[in-house]
Amino acid sequence: MQFTATLNALSDEAEQTIELPPGWSQGRAFFGGFGAAIAYQHGFNGVETGQAIRAMTVSFVGPLAVGPVVLKRRILRQGKNVTQVSVDIEQQGQVGLSALLTFGRSRDSVVRVTDTPASPVPSREQGADMPRSDLVPEFARHYEYRLNVGAMPFSNQPEREFGGWMRYAEEDQPIDIGLFLGLVDAWPPAVLPHLKHPAPASSLTWTIEFPEPLPSHRTTRSWWQYVAYIDYAADGYGHTHANIWDEDGNLVAISRQTITVFG
Repeated sequence: MQFTATLNALSDEAEQTIELPPGWSQGRAFFGGFGAAIAYQHGFNGVETGQAIRAMTVSFVGPLAVGPVVLKRRILRQGKNVTQVSVDIEQQGQVGLSALLTFGRSRDSVVRVTDTPASPVPSREQGADMPRSDLVPEFARHYEYRLNVGAMPFSNQPEREFGGWMRYAEEDQPIDIGLFLGLVDAWPPAVLPHLKHPAPASSLTWTIEFPEPLPSHRTTRSWWQYVAYIDYAADGYGHTHANIWDEDGNLVAISRQTITVFG
């Protein structure tokens, strides 16, 4: 329950110090999805009710480590319909994560395009668990996966699609944006199946958009569908986009990442 407890401990102070808990390492760094969730929650705590998160862009500036960090929130503009917020997470005087959050109120519009891509994910029964080995990051033990789109990481399979089903292994809470961010970023970068041997890879930037509020009847123990697609990858960088659906195939988020890969 560390994830929920950490988010719930955040106050509405514009600047505060918290502890990043152990057990969530991603190589030599703290798990980026957890860091993004903390940044979101800190930003959300400074926004008036009635405006829902529409988009969030995260730059993973440098590795964060377990221990104290300073959260700094700045309201860039607070309007009647839209509020823009920046959040930095600093450690030892250096920015490790910087986020821009956009909140917006629903309003009437003649523009309505709601056809969304259907999920191509096969049933969970056709998926494989992520292997439990030294190659799997520490944070991944907090999640359950069923990989049935694309191939396993480091399997030398040059496919462009990658994904399957996901949920939290232990957290049992109503889903919210913070918990959802941790869930989406739990998937390995989509370029890893292209590699023959293990090599470091991580997100450099991440933008996630929410066309609709998350379904209120879903929880962290609900299954969610995720498929990432490699748009382009060369010169040590990959550019991907992903769609995330709930268990019934309703599109709930659109994710875009720039990835660094050292292999």
